[in-house]
Parts: sequence; structure tokens; C-alpha cells
Amino acid sequence: MEGTVFTPSLEGMKHVKSENGVMLTKPFLDVCKLILPVLDKFGAAMALVKTDIGGNITRLETKYNSDPSKFEQLYSMVEVEVENKTAKGSSSCTNGLLWLTRAMDFLVELFHNLLMHPDWSMSQACTDSYSKTLKKYHGWLASTSFTVAMKLAPDRKKFMEVIGGSGDIDADIEKFCTSFPPLLAENHKFLASVGLDELKAS
Repeated sequence: MEGTVFTPSLEGMKHVKSENGVMLTKPFLDVCKLILPVLDKFGAAMALVKTDIGGNITRLETKYNSDPSKFEQLYSMVEVEVENKTAKGSSSCTNGLLWLTRAMDFLVELFHNLLMHPDWSMSQACTDSYSKTLKKYHGWLASTSFTVAMKLAPDRKKFMEVIGGSGDIDADIEKFCTSFPPLLAENHKFLASVGLDELKAS
């Protein structure tokens, strides 16, 4: 593997915004897709998260492909749904974007933990980041399945070797944890501006 498992997504982040600073649909979704291989390395522990992220990416992509020029900007899908009063529906693109952003928040927090707490076990890093990000939006069932899944987290040392490839994994994790959050914060800010950042899992 050339570089680390993060190399492609870090490259992709440079293209997420247009020249005038607008968040673009396809480049944002592509970056999220490029993060999925990172989740594969977790094995069973992240199967739920991966399915969830994959489903939300597909939902947003399908909408984008239905009219690429109309939905070139990421927030245009949400604006259409807000106007049509369908944004709160569980199968809406707004909901898809919200949960995709939250799942990415979780991953950023997780890798931040791995960087900042070299003595933590993998499941400790996962559980801590879960409680800081997704937990407050999850119902009892989702929360329980998540907690069980985290017990399947791989050995930390082996995991770091696998995702490191031929690159400097600590440097790349640091880049990931500094480059991605501003984009995610912008999504939250936009969703909050239309009153949709606090939706909980049904």
C-alpha cells in the first residue's frame, strides 16, 4: 500500500470545496467513501458503522446522480427537502447527510484518541469516542449493539501496522484529525441553520 490507508482521503479533502468555498456533493461523498477501507481493517467491530455509512453515501449519491447540476452543491439536496417539508423523514437525504456526518465525527474522535492516548486499548478508544459523539443520538437498541460490537475491536498494535502501509501513520492521522473536522463542522452548522442538527435515531 502506497502511503497509509488515509492517503487517498487526505488527497480528496483538498477538492471538497469549490474555489468560492462551497461544499461540493461528489467530492465530499468520495472522501467519505475513501474512508470506508479504514473501517474494513476493524473487521466485525465496525460492520454496523460501515453499513450505515455506506447506506447514507448511496442515498445521497443516488439523489446527486438524478440531477448532477442541480445537486452539485451538497446542501442543495437539503434545501429542496426543507422546502418540500420532507427533510425529517427517515429516508431523506437530510437524514442521510446528518448521520453520515455524525459517523465521520465518531471516526475523527476515535483516531484522535488513538493518537493522544497511546496506552489505551482499541475498545477503550472506540467506547470513549462513541460516548462523545453518537451515543446521545442513539436509542437503547442501537447503543447496546454498538457496545457489543466494540468488544470485537482488533488488537491496537496489529491494527496500526495494517493501516500504516508504507507511510507515516501518526502524521496522517493527525492530518485527518485536523483537515476533516472543519468540513464536518460546516455540515453541522448548515443543518443547525435549518433546525435539523438534533434529530435522533428513530
